[in-house]
Amino acid sequence: MIPLSVLDLVPVREGGTVGQALTETAALARVAEGAGYRRFWIAEHHGMEGIAGGATSVALAHVGHATSTIRIGAGGIMLPNHNPLVIAEQFGTLDALFPGRVDLGLGRAPGADQKVAQALRRNLMEAADRFPQDVVELQARFAGHALPIAATPGTGAPVEMWILGSSLFGASLAAHLGLPFAFASHFAPAQLDQALTVYRERFQPSETLAKPHVMAAMNVIAAETDDEARLLSTSGDQSFVALRTGNPGKLKPPVPGYRDSLPPAIREGLDFARQASAIGSPATVRDQVIAFIERTRADEIIVAGAIWDPKARERSLQLTIEALR
Repeated sequence: MIPLSVLDLVPVREGGTVGQALTETAALARVAEGAGYRRFWIAEHHGMEGIAGGATSVALAHVGHATSTIRIGAGGIMLPNHNPLVIAEQFGTLDALFPGRVDLGLGRAPGADQKVAQALRRNLMEAADRFPQDVVELQARFAGHALPIAATPGTGAPVEMWILGSSLFGASLAAHLGLPFAFASHFAPAQLDQALTVYRERFQPSETLAKPHVMAAMNVIAAETDDEARLLSTSGDQSFVALRTGNPGKLKPPVPGYRDSLPPAIREGLDFARQASAIGSPATVRDQVIAFIERTRADEIIVAGAIWDPKARERSLQLTIEALR
């Protein structure tokens, strides 16, 4: 079986607090480490009441101190929001704290709207255009190349860099730079197959990677029965619909029959976005994950999945990896 990893958004539950969300994320990371997952990644989002991973490097330090062996990383840092020197310092610091365990996934999308862009004091259109150059600058800093201003910490840090994407642009850049590529198929599956073909066909070996390496994301929610898993999945469905309709909020408890209550157009959009999913009993999850691996020929799978009850999410991770061993 190929390695499994975990993508977490540090969800803030309805009725909960940011502090509780961070505590629950650390507990989830410990469960993932004990179960045998390879990586635990946190994604950068801003201005969202229900997601507490905005200060991604700080949240990763919290997770790093709660664990001892699992790789920790950003899935990802939205580089247009930041100066590369600052990211090199942040992830160089993480590497100094947790040697040999740090990943840095880089995304080109800002992960923010114009109001957040103004708050960040960034011209996101211009910064997005500079994304390839900023990635190369980060590579140079971590490789220890001489630059006018050295990142301290950061210079020479063996941080494992990834390109994240949901389009052909990220696939092409990852191939050109000889970096591993992670595709966000858990919410944007439209160009999955084409992007993986582009990445593999155009891949140029680098000092850090000899051949293409793909990690594909899935929504995976496992429970004792198919019905229970489908019920648990309605919390994430509610968050997806709320975001797409301009009304994001905290993660809500599951609602029986939620999908059936949606207007047809919204339900169709949700079903399309959730193509890369495995939701059900361990046997169901196993069949759906294996079918996805056969389709994508992925080298790793990273599992996402918003579940309102933190214990149910911990159980989901345990059931998933047990089903696939």
